[in-house]
Formats: sequence, structure tokens, C-alpha cells
Amino acid sequence: VQLQESGPGLVNPSQTLSVTCTVSGGSITTNYYSWSWIRQPPGKGLEWMGGGTYSGSTYYNPNLKSRTSISRDTSKNQFTLQLNSVTPEDTAVYYCGIIYYSSWDEYDYWGQGTQVTVSS
Repeated sequence: VQLQESGPGLVNPSQTLSVTCTVSGGSITTNYYSWSWIRQPPGKGLEWMGGGTYSGSTYYNPNLKSRTSISRDTSKNQFTLQLNSVTPEDTAVYYCGIIYYSSWDEYDYWGQGTQVTVSS
């Protein structure tokens, strides 16, 4: 299973950041998985932004909820993250991940991340 993030690279302040995660070698139409978006600003730790489950439920970091929208497109095997009203503090590497669950184990996969810089 491979995940590949794609993003704009550079976003102007106050604009909307949109990152897509394409899953290959695995399905997001199956049952028993969860998915997440995390980010890492330069020189800082990882921050969980939000995620969802195979049932369609979504969850958000309360600190980012007002500006964040996450969704999935099962026809394209993709997840999407949108972050509104960005500031330079939203500059980070953005990662997507998926965890598949079985009766005995779990298998997690993460993309290599995409750098997004917020600057005018």
C-alpha cells in the first residue's frame, strides 16, 4: 500500500490550502480502516489535524476544526484536506496515513509528505 500526497507547494496568506492523498495498492471502499492527516511545522513536533473511519465519520483537532475540512472520494481512492484562512504558521509538511484493521493486527501506512509554505 502506498500513499502519495500532492499539494500546492506555496499558498498565499488568507487563502485555502488543499492537499490530496492518493492511495494505491489498497482500497478505501473496504471496511475496518481509519485515516488521518498530520503535519509537522519546521522545527516542531507532529500535529494531528483530523481523520475519519471507513463508516464515513470524521474527527477534527479542536484547535483546527473551525478552519479544517477533510473528506474522501472512494471513486478515486483519495482523501482530501482543506485548511482555510492560512497563515505562515500553517507552513509545514503535511502527511496522510491509513490504518487497516484485522481481527489480529493492524497495518498502518503513511505517505512521504508534501511541503506547503504559506507566504506572500
